[in-house]
Amino acid sequence: MPLSFGQIDPGFLLVIGAMILGLIAGGAVQRTFSRYSKAGTRLGMTGEQMARRILDNYGLTNVAVERVAGNLTDHFDPRGNVLRLSDPVYGSASVAALGVAAHEAGHAVQHAFKYRPITMRNALVPVANLGSQLLVPLMFAGVVMGELGSLVITIGAILYGGAVLFHIVTLPVEFNASSRAVSYLEATGSLNSEELGGVKKVLRAAGMTYVAAALASVANLIRLLLLGRRR
Repeated sequence: MPLSFGQIDPGFLLVIGAMILGLIAGGAVQRTFSRYSKAGTRLGMTGEQMARRILDNYGLTNVAVERVAGNLTDHFDPRGNVLRLSDPVYGSASVAALGVAAHEAGHAVQHAFKYRPITMRNALVPVANLGSQLLVPLMFAGVVMGELGSLVITIGAILYGGAVLFHIVTLPVEFNASSRAVSYLEATGSLNSEELGGVKKVLRAAGMTYVAAALASVANLIRLLLLGRRR
């Protein structure tokens, strides 16, 4: 007998929808990055050189710039005070490379000047990791533990709430880093208007992956709460 709409778990539908959005956003990043990786700049500066220039401009000469293996694995490591750029960014002089490098340098600047959202995000990392790791086990335990299931799911929802907050706080962190990157490239005349437009598209596409991740975390929390309510 086919299921009616009322029998379908709305929380599950939310999670599936968020997953699909994540896949779409991820594909858009890959396509946009690939497109602008083929577009050179009149400046001819590599991602590593651009990151170094921005860091030095802010007096962050103590921050190292290193190459890291992989594709789109670029990140700033505050513990080691190292900005790591992936293979397609570090030595490339493309529009995409300069945009990503400037974005990651923006994170280093955020840390140096104690940008409040990034300080909050760093504080949430342990809680977010714990909540994410325990999400599935606690949901399973809540289903099979009978009367105690509701309590277990409630505990899981509280713990996972930290992960949701982490993803939400991540949004202003990432958007601010992109804004800093675009502002610097524009103010210094590093890129012309067409090149800057490409950078904006690359960073906008990347930003949507964080939006998708935040929505996925909210969808998982809603599903957990609905499951606890049914218990």
